[in-house]
Amino acid sequence: MTSSFQAPIGTHDVLAPQSALWEGLVATFAEFAFRFGFTLILTPMFEEIGVFNRGIGEDSEVATKEMYVFQDRGERTYALRPEGTASVVRAFVQHQPTVPYKAWYVTPAFRYERPQAGRYRQHHQLGVEAIGTDDPAMDVEVIALAWRFYQALGLRRVRLLVNSMGHSECRGRYVDVLRGHLDEHRDQLCEEHQATWSHNPLRVLDCKRAPCVAVIADGPLLPDFLCAECSTHFSAVRKGLSDLGIDADVEPRLVRGFDYYTRTTFEFVADALGNAQNAIGGGGRYDSLTEQLGGKRAGGIGFGSGIERLLLAREAEGLTTNLINRTSDLFVVDTTGQDVATVIVDDLRRSGYAVERSFDARSMKSQMKLADRSGATLALLIGPQELEAGQVTIRDLRSDDFAAAQQSVAREDLLPALRERLNK
Repeated sequence: MTSSFQAPIGTHDVLAPQSALWEGLVATFAEFAFRFGFTLILTPMFEEIGVFNRGIGEDSEVATKEMYVFQDRGERTYALRPEGTASVVRAFVQHQPTVPYKAWYVTPAFRYERPQAGRYRQHHQLGVEAIGTDDPAMDVEVIALAWRFYQALGLRRVRLLVNSMGHSECRGRYVDVLRGHLDEHRDQLCEEHQATWSHNPLRVLDCKRAPCVAVIADGPLLPDFLCAECSTHFSAVRKGLSDLGIDADVEPRLVRGFDYYTRTTFEFVADALGNAQNAIGGGGRYDSLTEQLGGKRAGGIGFGSGIERLLLAREAEGLTTNLINRTSDLFVVDTTGQDVATVIVDDLRRSGYAVERSFDARSMKSQMKLADRSGATLALLIGPQELEAGQVTIRDLRSDDFAAAQQSVAREDLLPALRERLNK
């Protein structure tokens, strides 16, 4: 019977074997985050709506059109997390950990938008945040972590785009000039920005629609308006990346989509995806966000990557193998009718082996099919004869030489025999 219930539009279920790809990707990121000195943070999936509105901007497209907002039974207004940074910064302000505070996360995020390849209403992000320092070396470290992570995933067709948005003063001068340029060409903008361009001109820079792209192409460039301090900071970031052998293309129109960004902004583009939705990660510096959320000023920088988009990029480059081994070592086949498998399986698992078994008193033939399908290296056969003799038969499931692939050992000699077989 077909179920009448399905996953909501814009969401998806991830089952094995695809889930093993997710597990490997997250495990790889966790290892890199550890190497770079980041610790795991877990924050609520929903926050008071002001946490997100103050950071990303109440009039932003995310806040006005995409955020899932609801009232609880106490008539408090909350929002499901649309991105990862604001919650981490809220937690920093609330708990005041030692700085620099370096945290990594993996989390679902929620955006009400038209579902498309690698972009869901509930998608999944992983990322890092480093809070409590203005040092451009931290910018380099965060970008390098992302770059090395992508390399570890096997991605080779990835480009890094960087820019600086300056601080409020030098960016303000640029916005004044940009506003004048947009005013002259407002009738040429896309329909949405014809109505909204004057309120926040920077959002037009982030628009991917052809009319806005054409207008912006002839407009002023933000780096030309940077003050000496912001220019020096940006130069230090670029030099640091160069010293690490990380190529970075300056994209003077890269501003990212949220209000909280200052100075360094960056984006990673996967050319293998070959379309407008080819960004696999990005982030930047947010030196005033802690103040916006009620704390003292503490410079910060971070990045986020969508897991779905990263897996699409790997697939586009022909990378479909898992990043960690998730096949069983052993499959126990029990035909004794006395369920001796339960004790044997537990002993083997406590000895460090990944072990599977069958249930429901299946036949030998059925159990051997399951054993082969499991991907296990060895099958351990316990039938009435083995039980009476106190033995276990070890069969190599991956060998075509039946005589060499099978041996019988005493129960007490099983672990030494397995260590020898599996080490080989």
